[in-house]
Amino acid sequence: MANGDKKIVIAGAGSIGCYAGGCLALAGREVILLTRPRIEAALRLGGLQVSDLEGRNRSIRPEALAVTADPAAALPEADVILVTVKSGATQDIAALIKAHARPDVVVVSLQNGVDNADRLRTELPGHMVLAGMVPFNVVQSPDGEQPLRVHRASDGTVMVEDGDTGLVGLLDVEGFAIEAHGDMKAVLWGKLLMNLNNALVALSDLPLATELADRRWRLILADQIDEALSAMKASGVEPARIAGLRPALLPKVLRLPDWLFTLLAQRMLAIDPRARSSMWDDLQRGRPTEIDDLQGAVLRLAEKAGTPAPMVKRITALVRAAEAERLGPPGLAPEQIVAPAGRRST
Repeated sequence: MANGDKKIVIAGAGSIGCYAGGCLALAGREVILLTRPRIEAALRLGGLQVSDLEGRNRSIRPEALAVTADPAAALPEADVILVTVKSGATQDIAALIKAHARPDVVVVSLQNGVDNADRLRTELPGHMVLAGMVPFNVVQSPDGEQPLRVHRASDGTVMVEDGDTGLVGLLDVEGFAIEAHGDMKAVLWGKLLMNLNNALVALSDLPLATELADRRWRLILADQIDEALSAMKASGVEPARIAGLRPALLPKVLRLPDWLFTLLAQRMLAIDPRARSSMWDDLQRGRPTEIDDLQGAVLRLAEKAGTPAPMVKRITALVRAAEAERLGPPGLAPEQIVAPAGRRST
């Protein structure tokens, strides 16, 4: 079957899913966006605008989009399903795939966290399920703005587990570069280290570039990464490089003075000024966050390994408190983040 004949369903088309689906549709792939009713209504009304950090700005008219909120209308058609739901919805989307999709469909997890592909495999025995990793941020336009716009605000190549020889050729399109990788466990744990910053963006209510440019926030991120690396080392987990750096060097780079960090970490800082984090967006919309699949994954590993993780535990508690209050990102200062025992960084 030629690439143009294969149907790709984006299961959970929010910011990342609409961006991926938009790039694929613009490249001539046959794409169905399975999304929430709110996004379905917006796309049917005004279409989709897809832009990126490199300056591309492309549009898809409403009539050229295949979009639905009905799993039974989308999933039976799929040759490939890209799962882009939040981690908390993994079991639910797996049940829908099991109920509606063909047994020969290829399922790819493009989700945060380290366990989602395994969860999908458990729920979908007999299906080919591949892990994937999306390295970039996508910013979605405010509710009500037309057309709905998804903007890739940082760079990076999507990684997909090596397991289907034709998959990269199908999915690797302009604006959405993809490569196969033989060790997705290492890639996912490496990505998790930087995803520990999602909570700091959410708690600070700052854009990602602004937050990363402030050493006070980077010290907190460096402490979290140190705790995560200790737990990984004790557990025999070897994370892949992040932004070209060996993971062990990352805390050292983050602790550099602002001027030196800005000079040396240009790749890390190649971020659109508007970019925030998905966790910030969740707090903004009053939704549950992925804290249990990011910081929570480190806490579970640390507990099993017997290594301390006080900063990760502190960040987790603050995010859960913000979730419970449902008042949006709390806008905390770095001094309000530091645990009573004090920060270890100098």
